[in-house]
Amino acid sequence: MPQEINTISLGGVNCYLIKTGDGSYVMVDTGFRMQRSSIEKELEKAGCKPGNLKLIVITHGDSDHTGNAAYLRRKYAAKIALHPGESEVVESGNMSLSRYRQPFLSRMILSLFRLSKSDRFKPDVYVDDGDDLSAYGFDSKVLHIPGHSKGSIGILTAGSAPSAGLGQVLFCGDMLVNTNKPALNTLIDDPSAAHASFEKLKSLEIQTVYPGHGKPFLMEVLWEDRL
Repeated sequence: MPQEINTISLGGVNCYLIKTGDGSYVMVDTGFRMQRSSIEKELEKAGCKPGNLKLIVITHGDSDHTGNAAYLRRKYAAKIALHPGESEVVESGNMSLSRYRQPFLSRMILSLFRLSKSDRFKPDVYVDDGDDLSAYGFDSKVLHIPGHSKGSIGILTAGSAPSAGLGQVLFCGDMLVNTNKPALNTLIDDPSAAHASFEKLKSLEIQTVYPGHGKPFLMEVLWEDRL
């Protein structure tokens, strides 16, 4: 179970550094490239050093979540985990490749945020729904929650974080946001997939959500608002 969750919030984008029970670290998402120095300072402050960052989990291939993955892998000797549906994105730098719908305006916007060649990468580990991450000291499982993109995933912890008094925690990527209030992301590529993913989350005992954008929130607040 996670012992400590550090939220690294920079420019409206969140990535998370989780200290595990064995003293190693797992990172969820990595922010934009231009945030690199700030992220490194946060990792250093948390006690994360080269050799003890075991895994970087990428929730989806957008550059605001993947911009530092390749760099951090090189510096910290970490492995990168990603859903196969996002692999083309991070290998080519083209975010539109994980989307089914390609309106002209969307293509134009996505083209402005391509990964640079030096920041593109091939994952070390491909993960899919139900995969267990406990081999990396992180007692959690992968949830495939497409909708924002076809290979979007979340990470659901198996237990609580004692220091924070939390129940099950979900790192949801861009499936859910809390920029104004807890909500389903309005930037959806596949509405039917997003609805199915939302129903999947409803069936789980999630207490606290850590989104890619906005502050963490209690899942019950979202359910109450939807009702």
